[in-house]
Amino acid sequence: MKLSIPMMLAMLVQTIYNLADGIWVAGLGPYALAAIGLFFPIFMVIISLAAGIGVGASSVVSQKIGERDKEGADTAASVSILFSIVIGFLSIAVILPFISDILIFAGAQGETLRLALEYSVILVYFIPLIMFNNVANGVFRGEGDAKRAMIAITIGSLLNIGLDPVFIYVFGMGVRGAAYATVVSIAVSSLLIAYWMFFKKDTYVSFRLKWDGEILKRILKIGIPASLAQASMSVAIYVLNVFAVKAGGDYGVAIFTSAWRVINFGTVPLIGMAMAVTSVTGAAFGERNGEKLETAHLYAVKLGFFVGLAVMFTILIFAPYIARLFTYSQEGEKLYSDLVKALRILSLFLPGVPFGMFTSSMFQGVGQGFKSLIVTIMRTVIMQVVFSWLFVFVLRIGLVGVWWGIVLGNATSAFITFNWGRFTVKHLKRDFQKNIV
Repeated sequence: MKLSIPMMLAMLVQTIYNLADGIWVAGLGPYALAAIGLFFPIFMVIISLAAGIGVGASSVVSQKIGERDKEGADTAASVSILFSIVIGFLSIAVILPFISDILIFAGAQGETLRLALEYSVILVYFIPLIMFNNVANGVFRGEGDAKRAMIAITIGSLLNIGLDPVFIYVFGMGVRGAAYATVVSIAVSSLLIAYWMFFKKDTYVSFRLKWDGEILKRILKIGIPASLAQASMSVAIYVLNVFAVKAGGDYGVAIFTSAWRVINFGTVPLIGMAMAVTSVTGAAFGERNGEKLETAHLYAVKLGFFVGLAVMFTILIFAPYIARLFTYSQEGEKLYSDLVKALRILSLFLPGVPFGMFTSSMFQGVGQGFKSLIVTIMRTVIMQVVFSWLFVFVLRIGLVGVWWGIVLGNATSAFITFNWGRFTVKHLKRDFQKNIV
């Protein structure tokens, strides 16, 4: 709870920003909303690279702390920061030449394509900063300092919320203004992190220019599967966007974009808890404490289930009012009834999230990143996409088929993942007990 609550608050503010961003852009009309929606999964692939390295760093740092190895924790933090910046610059070179083709393949055309390019190119140039910001926050979580991570994320998100209307409407920059508001807020947050790490130097881990190939391998053993797992979620959203375009055109993807932002808001406390699960299970694993490992996993899942249930009922009840936030323009009014329906169906997905998400975080904490990758791909690329494809293209039930595919795909995967996690924990407990004996 000590680690979860600050991250819940940080993710809450960050997701409020995501909602606010969509609400402000919605005033520009459905084409602008669809444009940022089509780039969103591509942007999340970029974020997944940083988040994956951050998960690897968080896990290795927490394991080293559990092993009472301060120097190893310092090295893990330093290597992860340096590596993230290098990957950031390489990502610009790889993504920028192909961004137009990627958007076209996703279904962007005409005005939507023009707006999507205006928005996306600005963000691509700032990938190194995004990488640094995400990985540094992962290091903070790994050393148990969730408060700093909360402060950095919160300041950046609140600044973004304030800058959005200024850049979009006061300066008349449209969707480009939304992109500039994002990069300015990330820059300010990153400067604060850099001050703590490199100038004030009062963090638990110490940072220095030191390279260790073995530590990097250990970080990447967890980080690469974590990156691929998060990227698979973005790929799934990319494919589901295509399904939404096929079923409902530009309006379909605008509805999906808006509804998914709200559902992401509902997962905020769960994501905050998942980050804590990685750190706590990592420390328990480093300490070879099977009871603590099992308690961390089960307690989080039980609490997360009730949180998800509460959020689900909240969205079910207030869906008509939430939908108004995204349909206040004259053109947006056409989306209203379908958006209410999307919100109500997709909210059913929330209670099952902790069973899969927290088990995946536990796998990362104990260094079994490949299992985390498998269960994430099973949930997103296999279950959600296959169910949605079945409902949209085989049963032909239209746009609602995308929503039901997500719900049923997640429920099926959560059941399988949770049971696999229980088996893994029991196996680790036996191993720890044998070593003690």
